Amino acid sequence: MQAAETSVDAGEVAKFEAMAAEWWDPNGKFKPLHMLNPCRLDYITAQIAAEFGRDLSSDRPFADLRLLDIGCGGGLLAEPMARLGADVVGVDAAARNIPVAQTHAAQSGLEIDYRHGSAEDLAAAGESFDVVLNMEVVEHVPDPLAYLTTCQLLLKPGGLMICSTINRNAKSFAMAIVGAEYVMRWLPKGTHEWRKFITPDELYGYLDGAGLRPVDRKGFVFNPVSWSWAISPRDLSVNYVTASTKPG
Repeated sequence: MQAAETSVDAGEVAKFEAMAAEWWDPNGKFKPLHMLNPCRLDYITAQIAAEFGRDLSSDRPFADLRLLDIGCGGGLLAEPMARLGADVVGVDAAARNIPVAQTHAAQSGLEIDYRHGSAEDLAAAGESFDVVLNMEVVEHVPDPLAYLTTCQLLLKPGGLMICSTINRNAKSFAMAIVGAEYVMRWLPKGTHEWRKFITPDELYGYLDGAGLRPVDRKGFVFNPVSWSWAISPRDLSVNYVTASTKPG
């Protein structure tokens, strides 16, 4: 029995299908993600280590943790998680992303279970995880609450979900759409829809409504002088990330 694919928007999937071959090109269409990735990884690893009492200085600190990367794309997050010892499943609704991710993982000597499908498919199959990574996905789904409820079903009691997205305000329109898509041309025009952006308070409300307990939120802030990203405890005006847990 398969769950209804409420989180899959065919138009959104088509956008990323068209860019699949460029996932591992740091100067290609996914350049913004390559630039942001170190910042994302710093946040993710710190949250997982704190929640599960892991020592990041050890060889494989995430050993014995089962981790799901939703919207895994070419594997920019799945691969470092596997290197840290996690048992990683990557799922993506864009079929063309999966062979790209599989090929790169094999070339890197990593075993990662990549699957074409949706969060609903995994929930219907009874899959469960210690950690769910839900990065830059929720702004692309038609029903955020239904989607996050499915993500909650995928978490084991005491599990951790990291969810990042983009705030909805004038600044995010100027930077994430006008700046990134039209001025810098980092992303193809139409990659994002401003009306689908979600404010931090809205996201906290969705997480709570889905049965999760929000425990942290921070901003990812781009510095045009140093041309780099940093984590900010206060500036959530454009890109931001949250951590939430499933009650045990």
